[in-house]
Amino acid sequence: MATATLTAGAPPARPAVPDTISTRRVIAFLAMVFGMFMAILDIQIVSASLAEIQAGLSASSDEIPWVQTAYLIAEVVMIPLSGFLSRMLSTRVLFTISAAGFTAASALAATATNIDQMIVYRAVQGFIGGGMIPSVFAAAFTIFPPSRRAVVSPMIGLVATLAPTIGPTVGGYISHAMSWHWLFLVNVVPGILVTTAAWTLIDFDKPNLKLFSKFDWWGLAGMAAFLGCMEYVLEEGPNNDWLQDQGVFICAIVMTIGGVLFFWRVFTAEEPIVDLKAFTNINFAFGSLFSFVIGIGLYGLTYLYPVFLGRIRGYDSMMIGEALFVSGLAMFFTAPISGILSNKMDPRLMMMVGFFGFATGTWWMTHLTADWDFYELLIRRSCAAVR
Repeated sequence: MATATLTAGAPPARPAVPDTISTRRVIAFLAMVFGMFMAILDIQIVSASLAEIQAGLSASSDEIPWVQTAYLIAEVVMIPLSGFLSRMLSTRVLFTISAAGFTAASALAATATNIDQMIVYRAVQGFIGGGMIPSVFAAAFTIFPPSRRAVVSPMIGLVATLAPTIGPTVGGYISHAMSWHWLFLVNVVPGILVTTAAWTLIDFDKPNLKLFSKFDWWGLAGMAAFLGCMEYVLEEGPNNDWLQDQGVFICAIVMTIGGVLFFWRVFTAEEPIVDLKAFTNINFAFGSLFSFVIGIGLYGLTYLYPVFLGRIRGYDSMMIGEALFVSGLAMFFTAPISGILSNKMDPRLMMMVGFFGFATGTWWMTHLTADWDFYELLIRRSCAAVR
């Protein structure tokens, strides 16, 4: 990594992290990782069971995708906002509120009697739960010394990639064995435990309530309009001839205005909602770009596979889960190996191998036909997963 040079007016360097870590902080960190796992898992836990949810809520085929989309729109707004909130409220308060709110919204989603209620509850679940995801990455660099990060980083990466991959498998089994309501009820008990552990054990930092007076409300409004409307345009545009549809057209305008407002406030506000100065570090910028590319393949394909298997191949939720389990299994076994190799190999070489496998697997998937079954998907999914 490039060494940052201190300049006039720059904040003082963060104190060195001690080599010894208390058991209390390790347990707190594990609780945070599990909370992140639940939040990411719920993105895709419903994907293999959309048919059951659609039947239970009497929803149309156009409405049911919003069970996932509402969650993502809300979550994508909260994730960048959580950085500012964690500094203002502290990691302890933010994570506790996020875990408690996520648990309550999960219970509400299980009580939904129509698609409108489900969409609202899922949006609340995604927005509040989104605060748990970036908090884990920040905590890892706060409490662990550099000598331990080679082990911690692959563990977090495993959770972040494994959760959405096994989501359809877990969801398919739950809805097949019980009912779709348990896709959300399954979060309640673990959520209560994570909430309790977060409030009791997290002591990484202190709140800075003075930041509330500097909160950039216009920046928040611009970010919400920009990201939320962009998600809607990308979701509904392909199905409605893009800007020919009035709703998509209006959202595209709001997205543009929101984007201009958001970036203007980012560069002019005293305390911007998102600090883009981190992207001046070339390693961080390229790392974010690579994560973006991987995220497209991970989340995009994990969404498309259940749709293909359910609508084209006629699989039920359990069969879909079993078919997608192979990629989660591949990641589970290769993530620890990557952690070991990261201390012995050039990370750039490891990334080249990973991206080559990912590109090969996804390129093979471009030849997908209606006749493909489990064994045709097996090698392609495994190759894309081992990255």
